[in-house]
Amino acid sequence: MRRRLIDLSVPVLDGPSEATPVEVSLLDHAAAPAALGLRPEDFPEGEAISNETVTLTTHTGTHMDAPLHYGLVSGGRPADAIDQVPLEWCFAPGVRIDVRHVPPGVGITAADLEDALAKESYELRPGDIPLIWTGADRLWGTEAYRTDHPGMTRESTAWLVERGARVIGIDAWGFDRPFASMLGDYRASGDNGVLWPAHLYGRERAYCQLEKLARLDELPAAHGFAVACFPVRLAGLGAAWSRVVAIVEEPDAA
Repeated sequence: MRRRLIDLSVPVLDGPSEATPVEVSLLDHAAAPAALGLRPEDFPEGEAISNETVTLTTHTGTHMDAPLHYGLVSGGRPADAIDQVPLEWCFAPGVRIDVRHVPPGVGITAADLEDALAKESYELRPGDIPLIWTGADRLWGTEAYRTDHPGMTRESTAWLVERGARVIGIDAWGFDRPFASMLGDYRASGDNGVLWPAHLYGRERAYCQLEKLARLDELPAAHGFAVACFPVRLAGLGAAWSRVVAIVEEPDAA
């Protein structure tokens, strides 16, 4: 068998698809000797080792949200920070759930998930990592990426978590519907239950979500692969960046 790795992450960079800036301060090879109290001639080719200082949010790029992001309490106990997420949750079989028919701004229902899994003749198993395939990653690099996608609902999130999902991913800017869609509904109805309902379900039962996935179309099938999504160990925080990778086992070429 041959192992193939598929990168399901977007790059971390400053651009129109991010709502907050990414600032990079570079200490390049030529300037580094002076920063170390040395001279260029103290190094081969006159160059020392470089360094970068990056300022960004924990929700920039592909990242994992921990229960602490949703609230201080999850399932009746203090919510886990990102460094407390069990490693076993972060390496498990994956299943791609195709909901590309759901329009931007619309909530993804439990029926949408059930129908997609039925078409693949697949029954979700405890520990599986569902990957919600909206197709929104095609807009990466544009401002529309932040606004033109559907989102999970409390109902659909609960449906997955109650069947044993502990990590759920989506190939969109956010896990819930776009902010403008939620805000419009809230202003029209006054019902605060329309504000981040999928996120806030995590106050009831602990789960993690992966946002800003990409290239789910490159998976060879809806299941039969593993997902590795270990978050950076940022102590006590609600989210961290993750290099999400699909691991596909394929027969050796004849």
